[in-house]
Amino acid sequence: MSSQFAVAPQAPGSLGDDIPAPELMAYLQALGSWRDRRRGELDLLDEASLRAPDRDALTGDVLLSMALWKSVAERHDLILATWDSGRVLPADRRRISTLIWGRLDHKAGEGNAFAVSLPEACRLSDSLASSLRARLHLEGSEPDVARRIRDLRAAVERIRDLVADLPRPRRSTAQGILVDLDRRLVDVTERARRGADVGGLLGPLDLDTAKAERDLIVGAATRTRTRDEQVRALESVEDLAARGQAVQRLAATCIAQVHPAPRFAVPDVTALGEPPAEPEALTAYLSKLANVARALDVAHSAYAGALERRDELAEQIKAAVPSLADLGAGPQEDAAEILRRAHGVLAAQPTDLVRLSALAAAARAYLSAAGGH
Repeated sequence: MSSQFAVAPQAPGSLGDDIPAPELMAYLQALGSWRDRRRGELDLLDEASLRAPDRDALTGDVLLSMALWKSVAERHDLILATWDSGRVLPADRRRISTLIWGRLDHKAGEGNAFAVSLPEACRLSDSLASSLRARLHLEGSEPDVARRIRDLRAAVERIRDLVADLPRPRRSTAQGILVDLDRRLVDVTERARRGADVGGLLGPLDLDTAKAERDLIVGAATRTRTRDEQVRALESVEDLAARGQAVQRLAATCIAQVHPAPRFAVPDVTALGEPPAEPEALTAYLSKLANVARALDVAHSAYAGALERRDELAEQIKAAVPSLADLGAGPQEDAAEILRRAHGVLAAQPTDLVRLSALAAAARAYLSAAGGH
């Protein structure tokens, strides 16, 4: 007998596996059924939460549930397109396993961004739906006591696995929660075996178990995102350090070759130190990296622009001189004088951009005046 609520199907294989086509087809069908049933459940939960006295307290989980469902549905569509009605080669099947087990980047509001795999997202959706049903006291929250205890036992085992994966400093608190849930589950199981009415105990245990699993999944996803961001930060530091050195050399070249030269500070990204491990500190660190990148862009543009301006003025003078030479002996002498002075300015180090700009303007003005006679 199947559950009256959507339960995420067991995903086949692992990341990068060549999963057999029959297993993929069965999973796609089960995932499609889960998606459709969960959508209907979420609509009912949304309606019920709007009528609840504490609806503001429920809004966050409802929105998260909706956003998770959307992410799963979109990934299901991508897998279905890759599946192509079963016309898949080994490379296609490996791509599908990557779509199943790879990161499903998800953002549900400011400060709630994390990355989970498709099976984790489905499991989190199950936990959230169970938690919302319990908090809303909806009828039909799995009346079969034996089935509810079996589902709770499976959830506690999933929590046990999640706790085992926690970093050691964070494990003690979660271990205490797991021990408490395990103790309560054993108590409910024993009471039910003796024929006692355990309905009043199952609801709170459902709620606490779902919340614990949800928090652990979100925490694991947040840690994964933090690790990914640390890697990205390290790559950015390496890139910005290389860019900073290049801009420093460009600035030195510009200051040596043109006057007046821009005066922009070139930031040293290594002064920020190593990327921190804490999520909030890492977010601030990434923001500082973005500021360094913008400062390097400004400095690069300014110093490169000054050198380009010198070359542009020199080209303008060179382009004007032949036209002046075609106007007769007098203009030829003037053209030669303009060119001589321009050569002198260009030969000097640093090049005086003010004088070079004036000579270019003189060449253009003389050409315009001479051409008018």
